[in-house]
Amino acid sequence: MLMFQRSTYYYQSVADEQAALRIRIRDLAQARVSYGYRRIHVVLEREGWKVNHKRVYRLYKQEGLTMRTKRPRRHVTACRREELPAAQSPDESWSMDFMNDELFNGQRIRLLTLVDNFTRESLAIEVDRSIGGQRVVEVLMHIARERCLPKTIRVDNGPEFTSKRLDQWAYLNGVELDFIRPGKPTDNAFIESFNGRFRQECLNENWFLSLEDAREKVEEWRLYYNKERPHGALGNLPPREFALSGEVVS
Repeated sequence: MLMFQRSTYYYQSVADEQAALRIRIRDLAQARVSYGYRRIHVVLEREGWKVNHKRVYRLYKQEGLTMRTKRPRRHVTACRREELPAAQSPDESWSMDFMNDELFNGQRIRLLTLVDNFTRESLAIEVDRSIGGQRVVEVLMHIARERCLPKTIRVDNGPEFTSKRLDQWAYLNGVELDFIRPGKPTDNAFIESFNGRFRQECLNENWFLSLEDAREKVEEWRLYYNKERPHGALGNLPPREFALSGEVVS
């Protein structure tokens, strides 16, 4: 016969279930599908949560979460993404992306494009043979000298945008990097639309003899796009004129 109280059969734990922390970990894992528990722990610490990585790992596993180790195919949804509200003012939300092209001799070049999601202005088009995370930060810092930084910057999951250097810069400047779902470029529709027009009207129409020639022609088109080219979504106003008018996008 076992000599212990019958009440022990009905013991219920009184430990804190960490419901709020569980919810936050789940939200981060769904929003940042490439984040494992260690990176989620770093984000939680930045947000003020007093929790060590062991507890984060335990709750991460109990919630059945796992980092996606294989990049999904384009027809597979990596996570359910709610439709984001449209920007209501300039410098509220920006979008960034990369493009590729060639010089006349077949040498490849990279182009970093950046637009304001409300005014549709082209904030910068950086052209070089290669552009890493540090270079992306330098472009953003240059733009910040002339206008306010946004609340969010929508980007894909490329290595330049997931770099520690850009992540650190965003944290220090209070900017949220809004990563789209892998294989879902339509989540970043504004920059995809801009890139299509840019390729059709500039890259496909010009023959670049050198890197400097490419930079000059690209910047000439960018200024034309901002100041003169009518934009259908803005009532056929150029982006710069629309930004100065203070109108609301319909």
